[in-house]
Amino acid sequence: MPIYEYRCESCGHQLEAIQKMSDEPLSQCPECQTPQLRKLMSATGGFQHKEKNASGCGPSACGTGGCPAMQG
Repeated sequence: MPIYEYRCESCGHQLEAIQKMSDEPLSQCPECQTPQLRKLMSATGGFQHKEKNASGCGPSACGTGGCPAMQG
């Protein structure tokens, strides 16, 4: 599932949310409770993988330097 970034236009609070692509965007800020939450544009589409990939690394290892496929 994609990981989306949001920022509140009222208080500046920023958060990430794991959502289905078909889910409605979040609008209510959990910090100040205003309906000013806006989805940010991202250069990369982050996805959370539930299974290990072919190199045997799981989601917690990939991208953190702990991925076996990335070690020399």
